Amino acid sequence: MPKQKKGAKKGRRTYGPPSDQPVVTRVRMPYRRNGEMFGRVVEIYGQERMEVFCEDGKARIGRIRGKIKKRVWVRKGDLVIINPWSFETVVEGKKEKCEIFWRYLRHEVAWLERNRRLPEILDINNIPL
Repeated sequence: MPKQKKGAKKGRRTYGPPSDQPVVTRVRMPYRRNGEMFGRVVEIYGQERMEVFCEDGKARIGRIRGKIKKRVWVRKGDLVIINPWSFETVVEGKKEKCEIFWRYLRHEVAWLERNRRLPEILDINNIPL
């Protein structure tokens, strides 16, 4: 059995160059009948909570859904799908709350922008901070 070179990784092989962009076959869209909408993460507070600027022009406190909590890492500036809480009582001076349950990958966001599916208000440069 030949001796391995120093620093070589065991059992790890690469087959050709990695593809730059995966092929987009299907992109999930918000289900409007349930009140779902696009949003952009503006600020991260910690403990699965973050500020999300929604396509209706409101800034809400978003909570990451339990099903995706450990599987998906949401960062500042990410495009997400949110569902506003319908059972919450609106209080003057407090932000409404919502649930984050989908994060788009880079190539999905590029596809949405190319096909003009994103609202203009959610362009990263137009978001009021």
